[in-house]
Amino acid sequence: MKKDKTVITVSDLYKIYRVGETKVRALNGVDFSINRGEFCSIVGASGSGKSTLLNMLAGLEKPTKGEIVIAGEHMEKKSENGLVRFRQAHIGFIFQSFNLMDTMNAIENVALPLTFQGMDRRTRTRKAEQMLDMVGLTKYKKHKPTQMSGGQQQRVGVARALVVEPEIIFADEPTGNLDSRTSREVMELMQRVVREKKQTLIMVTHDNELAGFADRIFHIRDGKILKIEEKT
Repeated sequence: MKKDKTVITVSDLYKIYRVGETKVRALNGVDFSINRGEFCSIVGASGSGKSTLLNMLAGLEKPTKGEIVIAGEHMEKKSENGLVRFRQAHIGFIFQSFNLMDTMNAIENVALPLTFQGMDRRTRTRKAEQMLDMVGLTKYKKHKPTQMSGGQQQRVGVARALVVEPEIIFADEPTGNLDSRTSREVMELMQRVVREKKQTLIMVTHDNELAGFADRIFHIRDGKILKIEEKT
């Protein structure tokens, strides 16, 4: 593995919570690296540590011990402001609950992250429309979330995560609120888009079938990675 291909390196990662008198090891010594352009899923039961791991990678929680290096930068050493700036520059998020603004139509929802970057209205509208075309929502650009199905709303969520052209996308149970057929459609969409754009996608799921869309599957239990499954 060449160094320049590695986009995320995690070394000796621990997260220990105190619950009363007891210590809970949410992460118990985790090591791995992820290459640029790779789709990895982290799969495990509820309480396995998978969401804690995703939050650490995204800089939403600080580790008790260990290193997280993303795009050459140490996440565990950054201040809150530094983490916010890093996320805006490098990271896209796809949430289980869509997190769309009900008062905005699809274009406005997708353009929202570009507003935070200070991009002018015409440019951000054009980019948002291109992303909605890419995720198959050409006919729904002026629809508000309440006028769309769950699958369509999640496609808007995918477009919003991708519009900032992030190096890395984090997806937390992205199809948790969708039926199985729609889930597969959204997974195929995410798989296709990140391949075309050579982006890195890290997804947390409890569903082994959905995890199978990834290039590699990290199986986690009791805060430890049991095995890493390579898809041929």
